[in-house]
Amino acid sequence: MRITALEVADCTGGTVTGIDAIATGISFDTRTLERGQAFVAVVADRDGHEFVTASRDAGAAFAIVNRGHSVDGITCVEVDDTSAAVTAIGVMCRARLDSTAAGRVVGVTGSAGKTSTKDFIVAVLGSSFGRAHGAYRSFNNDMGVPVTIANAPDGCDALVLEMGMRGFDEITRLCGVGRPDIGVVTIVGDAHGDRVGGIEGVARAKAELVRALPPDGTAVLNADDPRVAAMAGTTAARTVTFGQAAGSTVRFSIVGVNDEGRCTVDFTTGGTTSRTELTVPGAHMASNACAAVAVGIVCGIPLGTAVNALAGVEMAGQRVQWRTSASGLRILDDSYNANPSSMSAALETLRAASAANHVAVLGAMAEITEPEASHRRVWELACELGIDVIALETDLYGPAASSVEDAVARVTGLGPDTVVLVKGSRSSRTERVVEALLDR
Repeated sequence: MRITALEVADCTGGTVTGIDAIATGISFDTRTLERGQAFVAVVADRDGHEFVTASRDAGAAFAIVNRGHSVDGITCVEVDDTSAAVTAIGVMCRARLDSTAAGRVVGVTGSAGKTSTKDFIVAVLGSSFGRAHGAYRSFNNDMGVPVTIANAPDGCDALVLEMGMRGFDEITRLCGVGRPDIGVVTIVGDAHGDRVGGIEGVARAKAELVRALPPDGTAVLNADDPRVAAMAGTTAARTVTFGQAAGSTVRFSIVGVNDEGRCTVDFTTGGTTSRTELTVPGAHMASNACAAVAVGIVCGIPLGTAVNALAGVEMAGQRVQWRTSASGLRILDDSYNANPSSMSAALETLRAASAANHVAVLGAMAEITEPEASHRRVWELACELGIDVIALETDLYGPAASSVEDAVARVTGLGPDTVVLVKGSRSSRTERVVEALLDR
């Protein structure tokens, strides 16, 4: 979305140093900054002001900096607080969408499946609205949501915002910026439960999205999760449901599963059924795809059109993605993050793959209420499914912890007819195992 330095100064109370300039969105990371975007010098783990010169050299249109941090050779907007400026820019850009995307701003939350559901929704809405937009990465926090809005194309006619939470009132705050017309809740699990008093606290925090919807909005709720279904009673918006449960507005049934866990799924609404094969492995993806179809129905897209759009969806890297090493080893790369719900789904997906040996390299799950019991249940499920567990640098699963090198050696020693799942929370950095296996 095109924004000028003067517009940023106006919405943030900032001051322009240099001549006015036009940017095509914003970025707070010089590694991913696109030429023509504005660079925001956010102070976090690293002080973004260290990279203003680098942003200039990378082609930033202008920079947004704290007062007193302007740099020669690039227009700067000096503000009191760059993080607060990102929020203000998001609010400004969201207001522009009132004329182009009215009724089609979608918020997505849940303990698992947010990103895949967001990607499915973007595909479904993009089948009928040419300028549907959602972040490629999991930009789902106080920085990510306004950046996603600001980076929507001019004339954007459908916007999908992923909304995460690490505590109470966070989703409420994100809704204040994104103002969704449609709110989707996938499932409630124990992710971040340690911050809100357990799974019931997670449910209350996720329900903030539903409560924030306007009366003429729509809540799209998972009928198969009782905690999510109960959110219908917390909103003045109308409710649409999805799932396998009888009475769901949009219902799905899995017709078949191929050797790599990809499902053929029937979707039914209003007495009409449409079928497709999902490109993303995992039976749990059928529910996420069904949520997207439900959003499409809410937005007036015919069932067949919505379902056909699902067939071309590809997930972002490190999410239930089959990869093959140089030696032919099949790797189910789900290394981006983990919680008990997504761990169970990934193990089921791995087991569906045809192979002599099934093994899972698992890192620790962070920010859950009962870590010892939760990790033990994951290990027990793996045993029930006949999957060998290699614990990466943790003893929470019971088996002795392995280093990256040990894990790779154990996997490759099993022979060519092996499939391996690699998964863990971000803090586990399980992507190291994927990278090492791909080189073998």
